[in-house]
Amino acid sequence: MSLIENFRNIFKIEDLRNRIIYTIGILMVYRMGSYITLPGVDASALLASTAGANNSLLGLFDMFVGGAFSRAGVFALGIMPYITASIIIQLMGAVVPYFQKLQREGEEGRRKITRLTRYGTVAITALQAIAFSINLIATSPQAIVIGQFGFTISSVIVLTAGTVFVMWLGERISDRGIGNGISLIIMIGIIAILPANLINEVTTKANVIIVVIEIAVLILIIVAVVLLTQGTRKIPVQYAKRVVGRKVYGGTTQYLPLRVNAAGVMPIIFAQSIMFIPSTIGSFFPENETIQLLTSWSVDYSGLLYSIVFFLICVFFTFFYTAIAINPKEMADTMKRQGGFIPGVRPGKSTVEFIDNILTKITLPGSLFLSFVAILPAIVINFGVTPGFALFYGGTSLLIIVGVALDTLQQIESHLMMRHYDGFMKTGKIKGRSRRM
Repeated sequence: MSLIENFRNIFKIEDLRNRIIYTIGILMVYRMGSYITLPGVDASALLASTAGANNSLLGLFDMFVGGAFSRAGVFALGIMPYITASIIIQLMGAVVPYFQKLQREGEEGRRKITRLTRYGTVAITALQAIAFSINLIATSPQAIVIGQFGFTISSVIVLTAGTVFVMWLGERISDRGIGNGISLIIMIGIIAILPANLINEVTTKANVIIVVIEIAVLILIIVAVVLLTQGTRKIPVQYAKRVVGRKVYGGTTQYLPLRVNAAGVMPIIFAQSIMFIPSTIGSFFPENETIQLLTSWSVDYSGLLYSIVFFLICVFFTFFYTAIAINPKEMADTMKRQGGFIPGVRPGKSTVEFIDNILTKITLPGSLFLSFVAILPAIVINFGVTPGFALFYGGTSLLIIVGVALDTLQQIESHLMMRHYDGFMKTGKIKGRSRRM
C-alpha cells in the first residue's frame, strides 16, 4: 500500500477527516495569534534588541511558543504555565491526601483536578506576566512606547488572557480534533522556527560538507529517538483454558508490552518547566546583582551546570511519571481476574514484584538515554553548530516532535482500524476481527 493511498484513505472517513481539518484550523488560529504584538510595544525595536539570543533563556523559551516570546506577542507565555500547573498538581497528588482522594474519585475527581489546574494556570501566568513585563522594560526600554506602570498592567491582563485562550484551544483539539492538543500546540511552535534556523545554519557555514555531515548526524539522532520511543519489552502471559458450554476459551500465550520510555515526552516537558523557574525569579529583580548571580546558570542552556541539573531532573521525572502512568498492582490484578499468569511467577504479590522489577530495569537505561538526548543541543553547540539549529539535535524540541508525531499517527491509525477500513489494511475486516479474543 503506497503512502499516497494511505493518505487518501484517511480522508475517506468523514469523522476522521473533520477531526483533522478542525485540528489544522485551531493550530492556524494559534499561529496567527503569535504574531499579534502586545499593546505598547514597538516590534521592530524589540527585535533589534533581542537579536542573537538563541543560546539564552529567550531563545529556548521562544522555541516553545513559535517566536511569540521574541516578538512580545499576546501568546508570548504560550502553554508553559499550564504545564507548570499540571506538574504542581501531580506532585501534590503524590503527597497531599486531598489530591490523592480526588485521583480516586474517578470522573468527578478528574473534573475537580482539571478545574484546580486551570486556576493554577491563571495564577502562574499572572506571575510570569509580571516578570516578563519587568524584564522587558529593563532589557529593552526603547521598545516600550507607553508608561511603564500602564504597560505592566496591560501586559498582565493580555498575557493571562492569551495563555487561557491557548489552553482552551488545546482542550478543543483534544475533545474534537486528533491528538493531544497541548502537545500539538507546543510541537507546531517548534516546527515553525525550524526553516529559519536551518537556512541560518546553511548560510553561516562556508563548507557544504560540514552541513551535510550535520544533517546526517541529525537524521541518525532522529532514528535513535524513534527507536527509543517505540522500544518495548514483551512479557509473556499464559491464559488458562476455560470451558463455557461447548466452547473453550483461553489456553493461549499473549504478551504484556512494557515501553522502554513509558513516560513519553512528558518528563522532558516537566523538566523544562522546572528549569524556567530560576530564570523567572531572576526576571523579577533585573537590577539585583545577588539574585542575578544565583540564577545566571539557568539563563544559558548551553552551560555545564544547566546541563547537569537538567539531566538529573529529566531522570527523576522519567521515573516519577512512569510510576504514575503504570501501576504493576493493577496489571497483576487484571491478569489474575482474566485467568492469566506469567510463566514461572506466582499470581498476586510475586507478579507485582516481577513487573515492577522489569519496569525498573528498562526505565533506568531509557531515562539515561532520554536525559542524554535532552542535553545534546548543549553538546553540539561546542562542536560549532549554531545555537538555533542545535535545538533540533535533541533536547525538548526533537523529543516533542517525534513523540507527538508518533502519538498522533497512532491515533489516526486507531480510527482507521476501529472501522475495519479495507483500503487501509487491504483485507481489514478479516485482519481486524481475527485478532479479537
